[in-house]
Amino acid sequence: MRTTWIIWALLLLLAPTGALAASVDYPTRPVRLIVPYPPGGGNDTLARLFGQKLTERWHQQVVIDNRPGAGTTIGTQLVARAAGDGYTLLLSSIASHALAPALYSKPGYDPIKDFTPITTLAVAPTLCVAAPSFPVKTIKELIAAAKAKPNEIRFASGGNGATPHIAGEVFDALTGARMTHVPYKGGGPAHIDLMAGRVQVMFDTAASASPHVLSGRLRALAIGLPKRYPDLPDVPTFAESGLPQYNVDSWYSLHAPAGTPAAVVTKIHQEIVAVLATPDIRERLRQLVSTPGGLAPAAFGAYVKEEFARYGKIIRTIGIRID
Repeated sequence: MRTTWIIWALLLLLAPTGALAASVDYPTRPVRLIVPYPPGGGNDTLARLFGQKLTERWHQQVVIDNRPGAGTTIGTQLVARAAGDGYTLLLSSIASHALAPALYSKPGYDPIKDFTPITTLAVAPTLCVAAPSFPVKTIKELIAAAKAKPNEIRFASGGNGATPHIAGEVFDALTGARMTHVPYKGGGPAHIDLMAGRVQVMFDTAASASPHVLSGRLRALAIGLPKRYPDLPDVPTFAESGLPQYNVDSWYSLHAPAGTPAAVVTKIHQEIVAVLATPDIRERLRQLVSTPGGLAPAAFGAYVKEEFARYGKIIRTIGIRID
């Protein structure tokens, strides 16, 4: 009897992590997914897309909880302080884990120590879009107009420290243009004012802005991809527009609070990989001009550290602080 018990114990210790994760009894109740943005933007769209898929697979509700404000730090702090049991997750992003921690002297959390990385959902390039009433048609014309009338052209973002804000600041720093940043409480309100011409341009994520370009409500000037996107064949790349060094990609991801069990993290990652393989999700991501994610937790954790270091250096060089 003792020998049999020892053999079973050894088999469990030697079993692959994925096998253990596949059998873990999770979730047994609803899971709350904190989205540090208001409804209507690209982050919220992806949260609801993946949340619905996980709800269907788990037979447990994934509740979307929008907690916008302070450059994603309000919602992100909430998850950093939550129990590490897998029942509170964060729709994280480049903003929450690479930009805000470098922009705020006291963001209220450590992007590395306070979280357990799970996986990437998607990566979207920057799409520079303009109001239909704005006469500028190309990136070169935008640069010339911004230099001719410093600070008169207004570029929108979904908030101080959001990816579109930093994308616009990087554009100014690279080109010598001088535009005025106008922050909004999310991408949705920014799009409304951009369509109305109250602001002129926005360096938005393609996932958020491309539907408005395809509908004709916004005009695209350039996209941050190595080559033109098939669904937007008339939109040149930044490289074609004379800015090959411009590269601000947005990534969307999942994080859990620090201390979340490895088996739970592995199971969530496996579920996301399975969701990403479904034809309808791949088609939806294609429509959102986004590349499917699926990085393993360890690889994703290393990627976050690299992005945090990279954008920290960019932000210090530009000299942006938000406090």
